[in-house]
Amino acid sequence: MQLDQNGLENRLQWKKAGYELFEYDRKAVQRATKENPFWIHFGGGNIFRAFQANAVQKLLNEGVLNKGLIVAEGYDYEIIEKMNHPHDDYTILVTFKADGSMEKTVIGSIVESLTLDFDNPRDTCRLQEIFKKDSLQIVSFTITEKGYSLVNGMGETLPAVETDYRNGPDKPVSYIGKVASLLYTRYKNGAKPIAMVSMDNCSHNGDRLYEAICSFAEKWTENQKAGAGFLDYVRDKEKVSFPWTMIDKITPRPDASVEKLLREDGLEDIEAAVTSKNTYAAPFVNAEECEYLVIEDAFPNGRPKLEKGGFLFATKETVEKTERMKVCTCLNPLHTTLAIFGCLLGYTLISEEMKDKALRRLVEKIGYTEGLPVVVNPGIIDPKEFIDTVLNVRIPNPFMPDTPQRIATDTSQKLAVRFGETIKAYEASEKLRVEDLKGIPLVFAGWLRYLMGVDDSGKLFELSPDPLLDTVRAYVKDIKLGEPVDTWALEPVLRDERIFGVNLYQAGLAETVCGYFSRMCAGPGAVRAVLEEVV
Repeated sequence: MQLDQNGLENRLQWKKAGYELFEYDRKAVQRATKENPFWIHFGGGNIFRAFQANAVQKLLNEGVLNKGLIVAEGYDYEIIEKMNHPHDDYTILVTFKADGSMEKTVIGSIVESLTLDFDNPRDTCRLQEIFKKDSLQIVSFTITEKGYSLVNGMGETLPAVETDYRNGPDKPVSYIGKVASLLYTRYKNGAKPIAMVSMDNCSHNGDRLYEAICSFAEKWTENQKAGAGFLDYVRDKEKVSFPWTMIDKITPRPDASVEKLLREDGLEDIEAAVTSKNTYAAPFVNAEECEYLVIEDAFPNGRPKLEKGGFLFATKETVEKTERMKVCTCLNPLHTTLAIFGCLLGYTLISEEMKDKALRRLVEKIGYTEGLPVVVNPGIIDPKEFIDTVLNVRIPNPFMPDTPQRIATDTSQKLAVRFGETIKAYEASEKLRVEDLKGIPLVFAGWLRYLMGVDDSGKLFELSPDPLLDTVRAYVKDIKLGEPVDTWALEPVLRDERIFGVNLYQAGLAETVCGYFSRMCAGPGAVRAVLEEVV
């Protein structure tokens, strides 16, 4: 069995092997899409293939849509060259359910794939052609939060961005510069309306994209590299919108066990590969069954009935409430908690951690007891039901091979939003007291203990990547397990609002954090002892 156009001619063989197949005329969909594209997506990663592409496939199957998706990759071109093209843009989605069952689906809704590479004239011409089309309604993105940044950690403009500011839209080299150039093409060809939709998992993602695109429009106008009307076009919400979205679906790295399963079904040539940019790519994706995508309903050129595919359309205010509900309380803080303590306690699977009674009590405490009282109900999704699903269905799913080590990545960038916002809400409340918080300070202390790179058995372990790793590790470098702890060494980091969202001394939590941390450093088994005591 081959995952390509020829291999899928034998539909009976695939169905006998338990695969759900697309039920539409894919060649007709390809023709219609090429002539009148309606949606192009930037970022050919796992969540796009598991979520948006699957939703569009359902709508094609039901006859709601007659056109498919175009994907463009602007960071790692090898994804397109090694995964999309050899498999004629087909993907296999393996959905693991908490009850132990799974679904295997051949996704055919992606009907064209391109590289966002201005050194590739063929792909560049095609992208410009797409952006000229009246039919284009949606330009969406999953390029990670870092993809929208135009500056480095020191606040300095990135060299590629600086070059694009200077040279204009003709042959840009930065990611957003290339997107801005394509938008400029649309402006020059009738200033046609379009929705630029960030679907990345970051707060106020639409604003992040708008600010980045607007920066290019301003610089190009200032440097006389673009017509003066381009900036007005980008700023005109009736012409170009930048909707906010909240997305939630766990799509871990393609797992070797899934590749083995597919091979046992008879599939050939489905090897995963690590690209030269260290992207782990495969022609299949494994994902959980739960998924949420809430989108601000702002589409100047109209949109199809995507709500029939499960997307939720709402006001900007509702999107913000759902995003804050998830990121600040109902999911992300619980994931980060399990990541930190999972690394310390020697776990390699998030699902296994949920069998640990103390860890389960800790995330329940942080979610239900400490977080839920300050959540604003967005109306479109019930916060308690959301946490119920997270703790009882999603995280415990033993068939989702997600690891605490992966989730621990960039923790210094996450704590402020995932826990700091709850602390601020307690400070602002007339009924709640910050000093009653116990689970959140325990997580902060656990993170400081994690930075020592020594687990609870006393063994060294590798810390996950983090842009501030060298900086924050310096605060614990002289602390040794089993020796007295000088907590004054922690004072600078505990006062850092950029990391924790608040000054922990001013919030009245520093002493609690230091106390937990000191006791966790008492020796092997101390992390477990403090965890059991607090929860």
